[in-house]
This record gives sequence, C-alpha cells and structure tokens, in this order.
Amino acid sequence: MNTIMEQAQRRQTGSYAGSHMGSRMVETVMIVTGTALFALFLYVLWIWVPRSEVRYTLLALCGGICLLAVIWCLWQRKQVCGFAEELCRTLDELMAGREPENYDPYEDTLTARVQGKFLQYYDLMSEQWRRSLKDKQTIQELVSDISHQVKTPIANLSMFIGILQKHQLSEEKQSEFLATMAGQIDKLDFLMQSLIKMSRLETGTFMMHTKETSLYDTIAQALNGVLARAEAKHIGLSVACDESVMVRHDSKWTAEALGNILDNAVKYTPEGGSVHVNVRPWQFYTRVDITDTGIGIPDEHCHDVFKRFYRGEDASGLEGVGLGLYLAQGIMNRQRGYISVKSKVGRGSTFSVYLLN
Repeated sequence: MNTIMEQAQRRQTGSYAGSHMGSRMVETVMIVTGTALFALFLYVLWIWVPRSEVRYTLLALCGGICLLAVIWCLWQRKQVCGFAEELCRTLDELMAGREPENYDPYEDTLTARVQGKFLQYYDLMSEQWRRSLKDKQTIQELVSDISHQVKTPIANLSMFIGILQKHQLSEEKQSEFLATMAGQIDKLDFLMQSLIKMSRLETGTFMMHTKETSLYDTIAQALNGVLARAEAKHIGLSVACDESVMVRHDSKWTAEALGNILDNAVKYTPEGGSVHVNVRPWQFYTRVDITDTGIGIPDEHCHDVFKRFYRGEDASGLEGVGLGLYLAQGIMNRQRGYISVKSKVGRGSTFSVYLLN
C-alpha cells in the first residue's frame, strides 16, 4: 500500500512539474513571438509615417497599448494558474478524506462554484461507498446466520444416517428414524426458503407489483396456509372483511406477510383457542387486525419480535426460526405500510397491519 501511495505521489509531483515546465515554455514562446511582432509593427510604422512628430506619437501610443496587452495577458495567466492550483488543492484534500480548508460556500466566485461541484460529487461517491460497505456487511451477516441456522438439522441428519448405517435396527425403529429425518429435511427446507426470502428482502432483489386488488382475496390466500394446523389444534378462525374492500397492494407478498402473522397466532395459541381477522377501512389506511388468544408477549419484548431470528423464552420449545414477523415487517415497509402490536401475557395479542389506500 505504501509503495502504491509513493508511486501516486511521484506521478502527481511529476505531473505538476511537467505542467509548470510546459507553462513556462508556452510563456517564453508567447513573449518572444509578441516581441518580434511588435518590432515588426514598429519598423513598418517607421517607414510608412514620414513626419517625425507623428511617427514618435504613434510609436508611443502603440508601445503603451502593447504594454497594457502584455500586462493583461500576464494577469490573466496568473488568474488561470491560481484557479488551477486552488482546484488541485481541493482535489488533494478530498482524496485525503478532508474537507477543503479554502472553500467558502457563500463566496460567489468561479472557484467556489467549481469546488462546490467537486464536494457534491465527493459526497455522492462517499454515500455510494458507505452503501456498498453496508451491503457487504449485510451479506456477511446473512452468510453467518445461514451457516448457524442450518448447522443443527444437518448435524441431526448426519447422526441419524450414521446410526442407520452402523446398526441393525428393526423395521419399526427404522421407520421412526426415517420419519424423524423427513421432519429434519422439512425443517431444513423451510429454513432455506425463509433465508432466501430474507436475503431477497434485505438486498432488494424482489420487486413489489402493487395494484388495486381485493383485500378479501388476499386474506383468504393467507388463511389457506394455516387452516390445517388450526383444525388440528381445534382453533377457531373467523374473518370480518367486506368482499368489496379494494386496497392498492402486492397480493402475493402481502398474503405472505399476513400468513406469517397468522401462522404465529395459530402456533402460540393453545388448543381450543381462537384467531380473529378484522378489517377496518380508514381514510388513508386500511387496518387489518389479527387477534389471538395465545400466550401473549411481555411489554418489553413487543418490539423485539420483529427482529431477525428473535425467539422469546416461552417460544423456545416450539418450532420456528424467528423470521416470520421480521419478513412481514419488511414486506409492509416496502409497501409504505407498517405493523404494530398490542399484547397481554396469558391473554393474547393483536397485530395490526396498516396498508396505504
């Protein structure tokens, strides 16, 4: 790294020296050429003008004009050189990661305006660099999370395969082991699908296709995914939604978000409980309340349930990886909606989904 920086500094010093040498050569050529043309002009005047007093007056006048022209050219060159040096110093400061000391945003000069444009470009590039660094960190966290989450089911599968290969088991025991392995495979498949959705959500690789769609159909699609589990636990499902309610949303992803909330409601509601969905159209938002009679959430953890891989202490014995509500919140945020929760421990929870009309 030091060698590269030294090479860059040598190139920079060399370019500065070359530019100064070139400017001196141009200046010398201009002075010599101007002097020769001026001498030629004076010689022509001396020959063409016969009277000596007029001759000397014209010579003095031409000499004064030429002198003023030379002074003006030298002043212009000094201004241009100063302008270039100011810009070079500004670029040097920006490349070093520092704010230019000679920049005054309230100064109405060409130098200040060009420096302002350089600073705008520098800020834009810095923001893109920070975003790239954040995306890289997110990808690293995702890889770490995936490797951590898949470790347990893969270890279980390896253990069961080893037992089946090394031991002679009865058909009943083999069937039991195979059923357990099938459950681990299903868990691994569910985990991978959830992680894929999470990675697509965080990296922004999926697009929302929002349009005016029936909210009733979207809720019905979400309920289809939890009917079997609710029936197995004898949990009553009810919906209060007018079929004419139309809301601008992405039906597929919104059904995914509502389905995740409903899945949690059924999962954490004891047998014989109930889950109710109530839709309330408002002026700017349409509110969807999903109320259950489950175990509830402590007040201090109501915001934690939307974090990635969060599992409450009461939920540690139940299946799941803690991604459902995290995905639901992300999906709603990308539709300019949001989710809130109210809960009482032992009395159930109400998750309210707000969709922008």
